[in-house]
Amino acid sequence: MTALRLLVATVLAVALTAFAAPAHAATPRSFFGVMADGPLLAPGVDLGREARLMRSTGVASIRVAFYWRDPEPQPGEFAWAETDRIVAAAAAAGIDVLPVVVRSPPWASGGDSAEGAVPDSAAYARFLSALVARYGPRGTANAGRPIRRWQVWNEPDIPRYWSGTPWPSTYVALLRAARGAIKAADPAAIVVSAGLTNRSWEDLGKLYAAGGRGLFDEAAIHPFSRRVSNVVKIVRLARAEMKRRGDGRLPLLLTEVSWSSGKGRSTFNYGWETTERGQAERVEEAFGALARERTRLRIGGVWWYTWLSPPVGDDESFSYGGLRRVSGSRAVDKPARAAFRRAVRRLTR
Repeated sequence: MTALRLLVATVLAVALTAFAAPAHAATPRSFFGVMADGPLLAPGVDLGREARLMRSTGVASIRVAFYWRDPEPQPGEFAWAETDRIVAAAAAAGIDVLPVVVRSPPWASGGDSAEGAVPDSAAYARFLSALVARYGPRGTANAGRPIRRWQVWNEPDIPRYWSGTPWPSTYVALLRAARGAIKAADPAAIVVSAGLTNRSWEDLGKLYAAGGRGLFDEAAIHPFSRRVSNVVKIVRLARAEMKRRGDGRLPLLLTEVSWSSGKGRSTFNYGWETTERGQAERVEEAFGALARERTRLRIGGVWWYTWLSPPVGDDESFSYGGLRRVSGSRAVDKPARAAFRRAVRRLTR
C-alpha cells in the first residue's frame, strides 16, 4: 500500500510539473520578428510610431533590406540617411535589426542594373566593412543598439535575385568575401547565409557542396507552404541536411515565413493564399508549432513576412502578407496582428 501511494504521488508530481511548465514556455521573446519593407519605408510614414507598435505586438527584431545601390551610388560616396532612419527608429523602440544586404549598384556589377546582378565580391565586402563600422559595436550611428547579425544576400537560388551561374559557387565566392569583411570589422558578429526557398533543404546541400561550410554562423531558409505541418517538415529536412554536412549544431533561422491573405484578390498566386481570418489562424498555429520544435530543431528565430502591406488591389500574392495594411491615407490592423500578439504572449510566458 505504501509503494502504491508513492507511485501515485510520483505520477501526480510529474503531471503537475508538466502542466505548470509547457514545453514551449521558455521561448524567448527574441525568437519573433517581422520583415520591414514596402510601404512601411515609404516617405511620410511615421516609422517611429510603427516601430513602437511592433514592440507592443511582441516584435523583437526587424529584418530589413539594405539596398546597397542607394547608400553607395558611386564608389566610396555614401548617403546614409535612410539606413540611419531605420536603425534609429528600431533602436528607440528597443528592437534589433537584421539587415539583408542586397542589390548591387551598377558600378559594382559591370554596368548590370538588374535586381539579381552579381557584384564584385571585393566591392561588396568593402561595403559591408563600411556598414559594420557605422552600425556595429563601435559604430557612430548605431543609436545605442549595435547590429551584430548580418545576412549576406537573399534567395540566390532564384534567378531573379541572383544571376550568377551556377548559383552555389558564385554565391559562395560572395559569402567568403563577406564573411572575411564582417569578422575583420567585428569578430563577434554573426554571419547569416542567404535565405533559401522552395526546396530549400536541397539548395542547402548545394551550398555545402560548393564549399559553403564554415562561411556562415547561422543558416537561413524561407519555408513557405500551404500547411503549417509542411512548414515544420521543411525545417526538419533542412536540419537533417545540416546534420549530414556536419553543421547539426548551427542555428537555423526562418527569415521569411508567411501566409498571404490574398485569396480572391491576388492573381499571381503560389497556392498558399487564404483569407485575413485564415491568415490570423496560421500565425498562431505556425508560431506554436515552431516554438514547440525550437530546441529540438535548433531554430534561432522566425521573421513573419511582412509588417505592412500595400492597399488591397495588387495582383501579387506577397502584397497581402502583412499584419497591417495601408487603407487610404493610414495604416490599419488586420486580424493577423492581434494573432501575432496573442501568440507571443502565450508562448513567452
